[in-house]
Amino acid sequence: MKTAADNPVLNPGPVKQKKRGRIRISQILLHVTLVIGSIVMAGPFIWMALSSLKSFEQIFAVPPVWIPDPFVWSNFTDSLQAMPFGRAYFNSFYISTIVVVSQVLTCSMAAYAFAKLKFPGSKVLFIAFLATMMVPMQVTLIPLYIIMDNIGWVNTHLSIIVPNALFNAFGVFLLRQFMMGIPKEMEEAAVMDGANPLYIYAKIMLPLIKPALAAFAIFSFIGIWNNFIQPLVFLSDTTLFTVPLLLATFKGLYVTNWPLMMAGATISVVPVLIVYFFAQRQIIEGIALTGVKG
Repeated sequence: MKTAADNPVLNPGPVKQKKRGRIRISQILLHVTLVIGSIVMAGPFIWMALSSLKSFEQIFAVPPVWIPDPFVWSNFTDSLQAMPFGRAYFNSFYISTIVVVSQVLTCSMAAYAFAKLKFPGSKVLFIAFLATMMVPMQVTLIPLYIIMDNIGWVNTHLSIIVPNALFNAFGVFLLRQFMMGIPKEMEEAAVMDGANPLYIYAKIMLPLIKPALAAFAIFSFIGIWNNFIQPLVFLSDTTLFTVPLLLATFKGLYVTNWPLMMAGATISVVPVLIVYFFAQRQIIEGIALTGVKG
């Protein structure tokens, strides 16, 4: 004869314990997977940082040597002296700053138009706008070069700044989706008070989408800072080179000075790491709050 202790309905203790055990096992497996994934993702960066402190012989040692012995700290100073990295840092910084500010302005204005202003063909135009994200940049590189050559912008920073500053479909999509989640009542109340679309955009929309603006600005800065293909095609003067393009000059026809290249690459990622470290909360918040409405 079964007792109450044998009935899982009357005595749910064993069932709960089994569920808790399964949850703990699944959590352990999840954390183990995340740890392994993080190690795999961080592996190349760790190898780059360690290789920047090795001698030329240690980099090609077999079996591979992970910990440098001794630490060659002079690789960093030698890499900075071998190439005009100071000028390249200035070029990358001011180009990235101008492009980020311009993209935040233009993309937020376009996103407001697509999200809140109703005009004929807005949905079709927005779909066509998003379709450009599927076109690889390499496809438009030759036509863009011809345009830049005709207006005399080849071998100038304008060929990198202007095209990137005026167009970013991802930014428009990101900010538009965020604006779609803002209640219409706020806009209608402002219209009742006599506000025009420009006032609503500047005084209501922009303050409310600060998390999305911060996330997009960080993504834009990282993308422009790491941009390599456009400077490679449009720039030929060494004084105009950006950091990624200047790093490529360490690679010679027959011999590549890998320690200096790794040291320069490690230095080049410092600004990106600083930006991400101080703004990771805005990145997470901006992406988490951006909806998929519309």
